Amino acid sequence: MELQTSLLKVKGIGAKKYEALNKLGIFTVYDLLTYYPRTYEDRRVLTPLAEVVVGEQQAVTGVIRHIVERRTGRGIHILSVDIDDGTGFLQVTFFQQKFLKGRLKAGLRLFAVGKIEYAFGGHGKKQMRQIKDFSLLEKDGAANLGILPVYAASGSLNQKFFRTLFTTVCKEIQEIAEILPESICQRYRLVARDEAYRQVHFPESPDALHLARERLIFEELYLIQCGLLLLRRESRQKKKGVRHLGESRLSREVCAALPFQLTEDQTKAWHDVRQDMELPVPMRRLLQGDVGSGKTAVALLALVKTVENGFQGAFMAPTEILARQHFDTFRRLLDGLSVRLLLLTGRLTKKEREAAYKAIEAHEADIVIGTHALIQENVTFSALGLVVTDEQHRFGVEQRAALEKRAQLTPDLLVMTATPIPRTMTLTVYGDLDVSRIERLPPGRVPVATFLRTPDRRDRIYRFVLQEIARGRQAYIVCPLVEQSDMLDLPSAQEVYDELRAGVFREVRCGLVHGKLAKNEKETVMADFHAGKIDVLITTTVIEVGVDVPNASIMTIENAERFGLAQLHQLRGRVGRGAHRSYCILISSTHTETAKKRLSLLESVNDGFVLAEEDLKLRGPGQFFGAMQHGLPDLKMADALRDVDILLKARRAALETMENSAMRKKVAEILRLEYKDFFTKITDV
Repeated sequence: MELQTSLLKVKGIGAKKYEALNKLGIFTVYDLLTYYPRTYEDRRVLTPLAEVVVGEQQAVTGVIRHIVERRTGRGIHILSVDIDDGTGFLQVTFFQQKFLKGRLKAGLRLFAVGKIEYAFGGHGKKQMRQIKDFSLLEKDGAANLGILPVYAASGSLNQKFFRTLFTTVCKEIQEIAEILPESICQRYRLVARDEAYRQVHFPESPDALHLARERLIFEELYLIQCGLLLLRRESRQKKKGVRHLGESRLSREVCAALPFQLTEDQTKAWHDVRQDMELPVPMRRLLQGDVGSGKTAVALLALVKTVENGFQGAFMAPTEILARQHFDTFRRLLDGLSVRLLLLTGRLTKKEREAAYKAIEAHEADIVIGTHALIQENVTFSALGLVVTDEQHRFGVEQRAALEKRAQLTPDLLVMTATPIPRTMTLTVYGDLDVSRIERLPPGRVPVATFLRTPDRRDRIYRFVLQEIARGRQAYIVCPLVEQSDMLDLPSAQEVYDELRAGVFREVRCGLVHGKLAKNEKETVMADFHAGKIDVLITTTVIEVGVDVPNASIMTIENAERFGLAQLHQLRGRVGRGAHRSYCILISSTHTETAKKRLSLLESVNDGFVLAEEDLKLRGPGQFFGAMQHGLPDLKMADALRDVDILLKARRAALETMENSAMRKKVAEILRLEYKDFFTKITDV
């Protein structure tokens, strides 16, 4: 049996079981071995029957002495067995499990985990009722009282099935070959791969389990880091990169035309970008910055730099609304300068689209701003020198690569995101990119005053919204749902819109926007809000990366507990973009301490990066990877927050590997096999 052997060839796996395993993503022996236990049950820690405590969950074992079968008046089948361990007796009761009648026999040894209670009518006798796990032990029952794995299981794929299957596979599989370089294993004191897989499923001791997990976590993070570094190295080793000359007149004119002075962080980020662009290797840089921190100004300067070097620039936005807004901003700032702008979105007519394609190919457009329309096959740039993508995690590696293919040379790449990603996650998710961060907001930007309120304050909140509108301001009201749901007892955006327009906001102009609206409807509503034709915009998170409306000064977020901290911070960033004092009011009826703690943080913290770190601690890395990964291999064992020490070691080991050509080639081959969906394109090692 080998790692790539189909589980259909494993004893005990028929077509139905195989189909059920497939739904869990398990097809081969390797898939099974990497279906790691979600927790472990330590059966070595047993409570003597004389010492069991009522009200607590405990693990016990004893020999069956007596069995009683009965039915209640309502037809409930009950099996009660008395067990004896030499220190005392305990009654173990099974409800509606008639099939156990033939298996539970006097003289057999029973292991059980469950809650201890007083037996009904037993005059102080104790019993175990809510049984979490049990098994009949062999004569040498101690062999089954070790540390047992507990898998995510359901239906016919229960714990017994998985444990039996893993026992079979571990017995029949040949030794699992080592894939990490020997020098790495020795330097970081890693147990052998074969040993790690066996111990993680059937640990002999807590120490053996710890070493096995450490090895597999290291391997996972090391290989992903190597893959990211190889992708980065490959892009840097390309011979036909774009080398830009030093700064000249046009960049200085645009910098002078900006309605503000660059902050210290912006200046440093622009310096990083400028240096990268002047190197002969393609730039691969991530620019992180909070909403309103001024990333777009840095991107504009970079685009102008590529234009004055005789190249074209492409700016890719996640929505048409944002693409149009950037186009209008760039047109205003570049007014009077010899830079030709072109907007390319899906809303163009066929005739307009074909004219745009011709202009791009003929180099009659210097900076092209658009959405996914930029990566269509018909788009061919004459001389693409720089690609800027806004909100990178919404595109992913494949789309980014597709845009790069639109050029004959390998263009520079600047990736921008306002999503506050913790440093450890940045290292993991964007390990193939250099990183610049704009951490401080420009001077004059007043932090948005944030308040957490319960639903009973809603009338007062709406009166406050009306006061702001009377002052000439505009407001957002954000809802978690588009339409009414039978599954969730939450107001939808449509319901809130209908209620408010007919009620408290009947005297003001209301608008509704959400993801299910047709594109042109959505664009029209957002444009009207931007133009001041709408006073209150009832919306979903579709405005998370929406238009810039400096006049919007207040936002209320319904059922705020439904959103992550990073997302709430993103939404809050839609207000406070002008000179007016702005407010964000979180409405939540949550009673859980964790949710209250999360939401309370927003009242006192305005730094998106701090909030992201806290969100990661409170909610775990799943949310971040779920939102941003788009193509990165899933982390099956590692946790980017918990295992940050191992991550840093793995990163250091990966950097060492890149310095050794033989190790580089070996790891590249492993990556092509282990992560064929992601790292197959690595060729230059």
